[in-house]
Amino acid sequence: MSDYDTDFYAWTQAQARELRRFAATRPNLPLDLPHLAEEVADLGKDRRDALRSWVRRVIEHLLLLEHSPASEPRAHWAGEVAAFRNDINDRLSGALRRDLQRRLPRLYREARRVAALKMGSHGEAGAAGRLPEECPYTLEQLLDDEWLPEREAAS
Repeated sequence: MSDYDTDFYAWTQAQARELRRFAATRPNLPLDLPHLAEEVADLGKDRRDALRSWVRRVIEHLLLLEHSPASEPRAHWAGEVAAFRNDINDRLSGALRRDLQRRLPRLYREARRVAALKMGSHGEAGAAGRLPEECPYTLEQLLDDEWLPEREAAS
């Protein structure tokens, strides 16, 4: 089994490196190797970027579920979390899991900012101001299909 089957992102990056190395030998073939290498590398980056985006959205919705006093959109937020988790789990590989783990603090800051803006625009500035500065969720919790945070007690 190759990395293609088990870790698509790692496979794209390795294939791009090999294509660049092959292009340096100047084979007399009708292949556009430099552009081919870039396109293969970009395939992996696109998948990586999509996963980062979905994790940010999971965090954003978990923060809303946990901290927003609003009642009506809760079922929608939980549904969004489930849909994003499905997308993540369909595409997650070992290399991309490690990338998400390394990027989790930044992904959290970005998601927290969006959640705070949404809460503030709906008259929930007080709750938005109480959002944790540091990520309260582990990557395992973010990816766990069964896990949702407990709703914050009203202050």
